Amino acid sequence: MSVLTGRQVRRRYLILHGLRWLPVGLLIPVLTLLLLERGLSLPQVGFAVAAQGLVVLLLELPTGGLADALGRKPVLVGAMLVNLGSLVLLSAADSFGLLFLAFVLQGVFRALDSGPLESWYVDATLAADPDAPIERGLSAGGVVLGVCIGAGALLGGGLVALGPVGGISALTLPVLASIALELVALVALLLLLVEVRPAAGAAALRDSLRAVPRVVGGALGLARRSRVVLALIAVELFWGFGMVTFEALLPVRLAEVLGDPDRAAALLGPTGSAAWLASAGGAALIAYASRWLGAPLTAGLLRILQGATVVGMALLAGPAWIITAYLLCYAVHGASNPLHAGLLHRQVDGPYRNSVISLNSMVAQPAGALGGVLLTSLAAATTVSTAMLVGAVVLAAAAPLYLPAWRAARRPVRTRPSGTDETRAGELVNPGRE
Repeated sequence: MSVLTGRQVRRRYLILHGLRWLPVGLLIPVLTLLLLERGLSLPQVGFAVAAQGLVVLLLELPTGGLADALGRKPVLVGAMLVNLGSLVLLSAADSFGLLFLAFVLQGVFRALDSGPLESWYVDATLAADPDAPIERGLSAGGVVLGVCIGAGALLGGGLVALGPVGGISALTLPVLASIALELVALVALLLLLVEVRPAAGAAALRDSLRAVPRVVGGALGLARRSRVVLALIAVELFWGFGMVTFEALLPVRLAEVLGDPDRAAALLGPTGSAAWLASAGGAALIAYASRWLGAPLTAGLLRILQGATVVGMALLAGPAWIITAYLLCYAVHGASNPLHAGLLHRQVDGPYRNSVISLNSMVAQPAGALGGVLLTSLAAATTVSTAMLVGAVVLAAAAPLYLPAWRAARRPVRTRPSGTDETRAGELVNPGRE
């Protein structure tokens, strides 16, 4: 039994989830422009992002297994400490080598952080009530994520608009603010996340470390056995590659249209805030909208729609039209995340949950790294719009990978060993149902 009620678990999850993403919102609108201000070229920015993705590739599964074996809380605490080191380095680094190191640390942080909080929420909720609709909490998490990143983006844009403070550049101010917020998030994590572990101490730590390979092997075995899991994980290859278009290239595209990077950075503050509020709206509505077509088919159509919004960012003339396409892109993004996460969580039970989520994230990060290198290099060699169009095609190409889940959902659900058969996707026809 859970030591918390389902309502308490959900409330604490949403608080911690919001604090996790608020500092990120401060950085999203300005990070690429900050790196360019520090003297990096656009291809160097791509290689720095690639370093982060490659570190995640190496560490994602081991750290996911560690979270399953050792516990979610200690892994999350370690992740936050690494992130603080990365942000401190980013705030002061003035060379490619130091900035590269900051992104390597970001890779370690993302690998450790990938999945433990969400897995804790799902496991603790099901421990309190095995019939609880976990998709509602995941959808609410998407709303909180959008609102907090939007608030962070608005704050970051406001800090940039204030201009330099003493010897600190305008683009550095959001980094300093994110350090302060990360400290608040760490304290909240220590106080709010309650986890029951069977044992503690050095012996338990050794046993947990020995169990990591077995846990990772179980997650990989599930992916081999289930076509649904394999296809859902493959979606992340396309998604991770294509996200470079609106995370890294959109600020450059807007600066290109406006002819002024500082003006673009200041404009991206409120624009980023509105985009993440649109993301929150998409996450809030999708549990109801997907009732018409079912989760797998809706998720596939959203991939095509997101590709279309990126085409709009690449080809539309004038900042107002580009920003409109950007807002639509984030609304689709916010709607897609809880659908995809719900489909994946329903394929696996607790012992391997975080490892499967880490496997899903593992393929996304290197795909993002590859996209960062290829799309930024393509942008430098041709135009930013050309690179964005290529990314749009890749995003839309992921749509057919939801078909195995759709076909499984249409078959009668048969009783099989938990977490081993793709027919369990039949539980996902309506992620918002009771």
